[in-house]
Amino acid sequence: MGSNTIKQNNAEKNSFYNKANALLMEKSFKEAATNYLNAILIDRSNPESYYGLGLCYKNLKQNSKAIKFLTTATELNEYYYEAFFELGMCHIDEKIPCGAIKNFIRAIQINPDNPEAILYLGISHEMCEEYDLALMIYQKLIENSPGFLRAYEQKASLLMKFDKYKDAIFVLGSMLKLNPDFYKAYYDIALCFEKMGKYSDAARYYRKFLTLKPFSQKSEIIRNKLKKFVKRNSKQNSLKICK
Repeated sequence: MGSNTIKQNNAEKNSFYNKANALLMEKSFKEAATNYLNAILIDRSNPESYYGLGLCYKNLKQNSKAIKFLTTATELNEYYYEAFFELGMCHIDEKIPCGAIKNFIRAIQINPDNPEAILYLGISHEMCEEYDLALMIYQKLIENSPGFLRAYEQKASLLMKFDKYKDAIFVLGSMLKLNPDFYKAYYDIALCFEKMGKYSDAARYYRKFLTLKPFSQKSEIIRNKLKKFVKRNSKQNSLKICK
């Protein structure tokens, strides 16, 4: 193959690849996939083209195809963090946690400082019902990346799942120290107190949630709860007076 032919092929490949990237950014996934395929037909050794094609199919909800092309990207570049991470996400979407765990572990080996892969490794273990291991992962993530609020949120959610409301409140409170405007934490704390039968505390945190999100979809439900709490307190006070 002459040098002019090689240059022409490279120019065509780059043209298809760059156009695909632009279409991907515009969320024109079908058109982007066509251009990535054209780039691959010219050069089958470029992991970025396979990665882009995998992302297109992932966004088109065709996870089996996404997994195929993302896997090829990792085979061409064994240090391709983004490809391993997206592979893990595809396996989560397909409810294949074992595959997700394998790919998130590899992503963490490549980039141990990125908390996203560690978070989803914990979520994958939750899917396997390995809850103690998931809690350990979230706690380690909190210790190593104390500003990563999603780790607190995920740990608290898991604790609430098993009725460990006091522990969940502690985790959520730690989150609010970092970000006092994280409205969902107020709602979850209120819910924990409500489950524990501590309605006055629940009301206090529900009101804080309403202050931050007065027009939330949950607002009307919360306001109805607050009315019930008031009635409950009135009845309890009446009973005390009668005694």
